[in-house]
Amino acid sequence: MVQMQTLKEILIKNLKLEDMTPEDIDDTMPLFGENGLGLDSVDSIELVLTVDKEFGVKITDSKEYEKIFATVQSLLDFINAQK
Repeated sequence: MVQMQTLKEILIKNLKLEDMTPEDIDDTMPLFGENGLGLDSVDSIELVLTVDKEFGVKITDSKEYEKIFATVQSLLDFINAQK
């Protein structure tokens, strides 16, 4: 089971969010948009690759992206459900 702290550290490292700490990222924070981590469509590709590389979880249904990537918590829930 992946822990929230681990996921946040990996997001910071792989998405080049060096100005943030895991404590800065709320579990319910949106991944995309101004009110969240501020990720964009280019980051979404990196996020899919990161989830595959770091956790061995493939996201193949692009229709599910919005639900999976809604918040940090929804991403963690998806990863843990696949393991």
